[in-house]
Amino acid sequence: MAEKTRLEDIIDAVRQERDELNLQLHLAKAEVKQEWEELDKKWEQLEERFDSFGNEAKASAHEVAASLRQLAGELDRAYKRLKKSWR
Repeated sequence: MAEKTRLEDIIDAVRQERDELNLQLHLAKAEVKQEWEELDKKWEQLEERFDSFGNEAKASAHEVAASLRQLAGELDRAYKRLKKSWR
């Protein structure tokens, strides 16, 4: 009987750890999804700004180009970080 009680305790502990990990996994998925949605908005901004790049005044073209490079760099780093977190 004592052996069964010990096994129940072990199984309960493993079950609790499993449940906690399952919850963390679910929360991580939600977090990743939210980050993806935020990155997708930035992507849309990048595309819109790039599409209008040729229409900008020549004086501000350098500023717009610098801004586009910065936004593209942020997206690149974020995508790499997100991809790495999925591994």
